[in-house]
Amino acid sequence: MDSVSQFVLGAAVGIAVMGKRAPVWKSALAGAVCGTLPDLDVFYDHGDAISNMTMHRTESHALFYLTLISPLLAWLMAKLLSGAKHFKHWWGAVWLALITHPLLDLMTVYGTQLGLPFTNYPFAVGSVFIIDPLYTLPLIIGVGLALYREQQRGIMWNNVLLGVSCLYLACTAFEQHQVTRHVGEELQRQNIESTQVLVTPTPLNSLVWRVVVMNKDSYGEGFTSLLHPDSPIRFRFYPRGEALYEAHKDNAFLARVAWFSHGFFSVKEQGGHILVSDLRMGQEPDYTFVFDLGEMKASEPPELPVKVASARPSARKMLDQFWQALEVE
Repeated sequence: MDSVSQFVLGAAVGIAVMGKRAPVWKSALAGAVCGTLPDLDVFYDHGDAISNMTMHRTESHALFYLTLISPLLAWLMAKLLSGAKHFKHWWGAVWLALITHPLLDLMTVYGTQLGLPFTNYPFAVGSVFIIDPLYTLPLIIGVGLALYREQQRGIMWNNVLLGVSCLYLACTAFEQHQVTRHVGEELQRQNIESTQVLVTPTPLNSLVWRVVVMNKDSYGEGFTSLLHPDSPIRFRFYPRGEALYEAHKDNAFLARVAWFSHGFFSVKEQGGHILVSDLRMGQEPDYTFVFDLGEMKASEPPELPVKVASARPSARKMLDQFWQALEVE
């Protein structure tokens, strides 16, 4: 999730746990700092573009490791902000601010390895876009009211709006389930064979959903709206480069993208170089993560992958797609 959401989520959690045991600004500050800490891993260079993508949200987002360091951080916060008083409550605030970060990230489609060191599986629900104002605004308002009033009523509003944001997440998961069921019916009605299906919201909203359908030789993309949940979905199919992948699947970088994307990837040749795209983030033809793997000659070691600067779709294009998805067939 975006940094602003993680910052205010941590602040809201800190205020909710500490209540009136500490000044609201201190609770908010401690929570915001702890809610931001896990994302500092983006400043560590793992040596190549693909490793940097796939090793973000690893140890720093693992529930086990965050739980281990929470007592030390709590002791530090208690020492600095309240003279070592209320350690148990500071511990609860710090722990919750830390672990709610990867749990919120879990709701996006990117992939969070929160099970380390027991499993490196990149868990992802994919029911929320990485930036969603309907999730973040209640948190901002709640924290703002708590800081402004600094009394029980302000803390109460913080807690209520924290609950509203959590309820919104639950609603998006339910919406995703409903859309997924509709997609299954559409695939059957249109006689489309699929090996995998991805359902995730389009940017900044949870009304219009993007659908990616994978089969052996191609992938399809379509859009559907919750305002017209029974309308047909128009799919457009594109080659996924299966033969090219089979010829180079032993390449460690290509294999890592295939693993991290849960199979939602495409491979193509361009100018003698092999390009691999993660199909989960972005939309045709513009994807957030596209990597140039080089020429991939069998007699030479693999080149270090380079992230290709993808052209972001214009606001006009996104709005056009949004309104098209809202139209009744």
